[in-house]
Amino acid sequence: MSAVKQPVKPLPLKTLNPVPSDIEIAQAATGKKITDLIDEIGLNMDEVELHGDNKAKVKLDVLDRLKDIPDGKYIDVTAITPTPLGEGKSTTMVGLSQALGAHLGKSVFTCIRQPSQGPTFGIKGGAAGGGYSQVIPMEDFNLHLTGDIHAITASNNLVAAAIDTRMFHESQQSDAGLFKRLCPGKPGERSFSPSMLRRLKKLGIDKTNPDDLTDEEISRFARLDIDPDSVTWRRVVDINDRMLRGITIGTGPKEKGFTRETGYDITVASEIMAILALTSSLADMRERFSRVVIGTNHAGEAITCEDIGVAGAMTVLMKDAIKPTLMQTLEGTPAFVHAGPFANIAHGNSSIIADKIALKLADYVVTESGFGADIGMEKFFNIKCRYSGLIPHCVVMVATVRALKMHGGGPKVSAGRPLAPEYIEENLELLEAGMVNLEAHIKNAKAFGISVVVAVNSFKDDTKAEVDLVTKMAIEAGAEDAVVSRHWMEGGAGATALAEAVVAACEKPSDFKFLYDLETTTIKEKIEIICKTIYSADGVEYSEEAEEKIALYEKLGFDKLPMCMAKTHLSISHDPKLKGAPTGFTVPIRDIRASVGAGFLYPLLGKMSTMPGLPTRPAYYDVDLDLETGKIIGLF
Repeated sequence: MSAVKQPVKPLPLKTLNPVPSDIEIAQAATGKKITDLIDEIGLNMDEVELHGDNKAKVKLDVLDRLKDIPDGKYIDVTAITPTPLGEGKSTTMVGLSQALGAHLGKSVFTCIRQPSQGPTFGIKGGAAGGGYSQVIPMEDFNLHLTGDIHAITASNNLVAAAIDTRMFHESQQSDAGLFKRLCPGKPGERSFSPSMLRRLKKLGIDKTNPDDLTDEEISRFARLDIDPDSVTWRRVVDINDRMLRGITIGTGPKEKGFTRETGYDITVASEIMAILALTSSLADMRERFSRVVIGTNHAGEAITCEDIGVAGAMTVLMKDAIKPTLMQTLEGTPAFVHAGPFANIAHGNSSIIADKIALKLADYVVTESGFGADIGMEKFFNIKCRYSGLIPHCVVMVATVRALKMHGGGPKVSAGRPLAPEYIEENLELLEAGMVNLEAHIKNAKAFGISVVVAVNSFKDDTKAEVDLVTKMAIEAGAEDAVVSRHWMEGGAGATALAEAVVAACEKPSDFKFLYDLETTTIKEKIEIICKTIYSADGVEYSEEAEEKIALYEKLGFDKLPMCMAKTHLSISHDPKLKGAPTGFTVPIRDIRASVGAGFLYPLLGKMSTMPGLPTRPAYYDVDLDLETGKIIGLF
């Protein structure tokens, strides 16, 4: 085993012009054997579980061995408000890591989210990076990987089945009959399961023998009395399927009378995914599962996964998913792939566990927040950093000339359609008008007390005058530095200037602070601080449903949790049509939901869908298997 925090041996990268497709580049690469990478980064073989020749799960007990090793520098890659095409944030993150490790000789780790199969087979594509800045093998990365998302799907849907099963059986049986089925056997031979003992403790019943319970205690223990109208837990599937947004269940011949309206979310929107990303240990994950609230009883009291007896089984299904997956970039630097919550409907960051392990193994850890800085970065600071206790050293703000022109009033950008001439011809006036969006995001990042480096992700049609304008105005807006990066075309070599700027920024003193205090601010105050400070809104208005939820959550004691705003990623505001840096608007809060196990409340700003749909021409049309070579084709 090599010494901890030594730079790995870089892999040579031969670039071509024009740049081939992502999958052609990835399949032409010969990565390191995962066992060699494990040795290079300072892990022992008994600390990993191999998944073939090119990926491995890392066990959490490695943190015990490395506990006295100082943490490395912590870098968050975020972006301006994107076009529907995305602005290359993941690609920038990978290119920056390759530049740090393969060209500046730093020990570095990339911590990246696992992509959902929804976008993979939809229209946005994968999330392994792109061009000559990718995590490989990209086919594994963008598809099943090591099965973590499937484990989340199974665990989530087990909870859904448990809820409906409990309501069904409670309606069919007396308290005594229900109790006998929950604790079967003859008197003197019966026992409580571990989950049942936890429920008894919650109820204040200090007994461990089923035969010792009184009739009143039996009734309190056995009957949850779930209010069907209060159930917020939905089933999930990791595919974009608009037809499952609303469904009717309980229409079978034996279930008539138990019909109710519900629906499906995409798996990465599940609270279980958020818990995976925010947990710190297996014990912590088990405790978080026990706190998951699925609804209330008819008395308005919270019903949890512990109450319905499923929290332990959830943990069993997730016991392997909690281990981050080790992979590598095209230039041989290490990467952890772990968790993948969406940023517009969840907190949008990879796992705390992966970050903590990486910070012990490397001097620089580069991670990424989903969508624009108003969403992913704000949640990275206010939610993820609260639970991790980690303090970032630098924010990298990705910007593109294309997106800035859109914010300056350029024509609509649509996925799958050619760009308008304004985006491929020099237009300094349009670009300068759109700089307000980048300036707003720089201001927001600096509000947390963190240095900002702007990375101008260079496209082939960008002119020197255009990128010079962006870098000049970015520095005037308060960025520590602003550099052009050509990592998509050149790999790490194209991002060395960015890497040097990031190293310098990480040495600057920081004064990190949260946007709000959990204990002294109310639910409404937290929402309004985010809306006014980050979005520049004039105010907030609440629907009747949102007002009722706020009152309920305050009554249940959930008011000390942080806010995870569910909103569009296409505008700093709640309205995707408002580009640039809009002002003079009021944010509508349509509803507020509780992810108590994950540890946040999530207000819904306007209309938000937790189940995406497929376009007319989805990406799956191109995906196939070459039966002669066995290679996947058409995957970006």
